[in-house]
Amino acid sequence: MDLQTIKERIVAVQSKRDYLLGLLEQPNLGTLRVDVNQALEELDELIDEFRRTISVE
Repeated sequence: MDLQTIKERIVAVQSKRDYLLGLLEQPNLGTLRVDVNQALEELDELIDEFRRTISVE
């Protein structure tokens, strides 16, 4: 996989972060709130690691 493809996929993943944030605003989320929070934390860590490893233009 080339670098450009990886960058495009990271951008796609970043755009889905807003969806997870929207889920947190749902009052009927119940115990799934823990899983959504976990997903957000892991997503943020992966994005940060990508930015540290490869310079993003």
